[in-house]
Amino acid sequence: MDYIDPILSIAHALYSLCEEVKANKKRCQRVAQRVRALEELVLAIKRKGASQISADVNRALRELKITLDSATEVVKKYASDSFLKRITKAYNHGDEFGSLNDRLNDAFQVLSLALQVDHNHKLHKLFEVASRRADDETDRDEDHAELQKMLQLMVKKQDATLKQVEDTLKEVKEVKQNMETMIEILKKPSVRQDIREIKPEELNYGGGTKKPFMKTPDSELYKAEYNKFTVAIKRYTYPMTTNPSEVRTIFEKEIQTMKHFESPNILRMFGICVQNEKGPNPNYLIVMEYCEKGSLRQVLDSQCKLPWDRKARMCLDAAHGLYRLHQTEDKSKVHGNINSDKFLVDSGYRVKLGGLEMSQTETSLRRTENLKVQKQSFLQYGSPEHLQSLKHPYCRECEMYSLGIVLWEIATRKKPFDDCSTDLEVYNRVCKDKLVEPLPEDCPTQLRELINECRSYDSFHRPIAGVLVDKLRKVVEQLEKD
Repeated sequence: MDYIDPILSIAHALYSLCEEVKANKKRCQRVAQRVRALEELVLAIKRKGASQISADVNRALRELKITLDSATEVVKKYASDSFLKRITKAYNHGDEFGSLNDRLNDAFQVLSLALQVDHNHKLHKLFEVASRRADDETDRDEDHAELQKMLQLMVKKQDATLKQVEDTLKEVKEVKQNMETMIEILKKPSVRQDIREIKPEELNYGGGTKKPFMKTPDSELYKAEYNKFTVAIKRYTYPMTTNPSEVRTIFEKEIQTMKHFESPNILRMFGICVQNEKGPNPNYLIVMEYCEKGSLRQVLDSQCKLPWDRKARMCLDAAHGLYRLHQTEDKSKVHGNINSDKFLVDSGYRVKLGGLEMSQTETSLRRTENLKVQKQSFLQYGSPEHLQSLKHPYCRECEMYSLGIVLWEIATRKKPFDDCSTDLEVYNRVCKDKLVEPLPEDCPTQLRELINECRSYDSFHRPIAGVLVDKLRKVVEQLEKD
């Protein structure tokens, strides 16, 4: 009961804010509409009384309050007079609405189940998956069109201002450049399209000799173009005997799995391509989204500048990718191998979770005698409970610890336990000494606390991915204000 009145108070304040927004009006109003539906459930719980509230419902109320606090901060940004200048500093503006709506849906599922709301009820229709996603896409497209007009007007005004304000010339040019970049991004055709089998002739390697830009022990990656989009093509280099028809059967199953993971922070897969299908050794190619800056580890090893606001945004991206994986409409998923090489970074420093593409197909393609190929050890990402017993079930709490190590890498740009020469040393430090590698002294306090929570020795104290996303968003908002 302690959370009900604060939730109602935040909700009413949120409604007023949504009326004042200057951009993303449709998405803000949609958030308000869904919060009103949740308010009905919260009022119903209040009428039942404290004695009727279970521990699960109380936890859902607590997490709903955190989500509404996060929603308020997002809406405040677009109600601010300085919102245009602030959002043009990041090309991924507006992406927070997807996460917010997922979190509101989580709360609705728990609360409606507790109240035994009929599935034919009007509230259930408001949160129904297909209509919800269709509404969100329509809102986003309308908001983008409106924002494009506003930015074009601002560019014209900035052109006039440039002639008058010489002492602020550098700052104004930067704002203008960011606005023009955003306009070009908004004009680009959507990459949203069905995952499908791709014909070899649909891939354009740019002529000349095909040269991989990256090699792994069992694959090569090539840069190419597909449907006017730059893509990465993964070609498996180990011997294969699986026939194309078997691959297609597995591929169709994988498509249904991948559709659950549509997110700006999960590496997109466009499809599979089979070359030399009738030959003795056909090639199986996975066509994926291309990330210009490579893996997260490569970015951290580079000389690029990463101020704390950008680091915090990269942490938020990584957490959101994992949250989208953990939260599906059917059941929770886990990645199984979270480390800084599994995240990729695009040209705008957006971080995307990879390593999901065709995992089942990849296994099926290997010869039987190659199934036990030794994989690279990532012991330094293992949770204490998993290091102590390999029989311990791998779960979301284990994965949250691994993510904590990745967030520590972003904050420090170092490699975890880099001074340990053996796996035994890593084990002793984590399990016996309960060591948590230190963060930089200038690390923002709230970011420090969240990274340390993820690396908690006791899995009970690690946050779930959704709560981590909400809290990291607050950190990002504060750092961008400063």
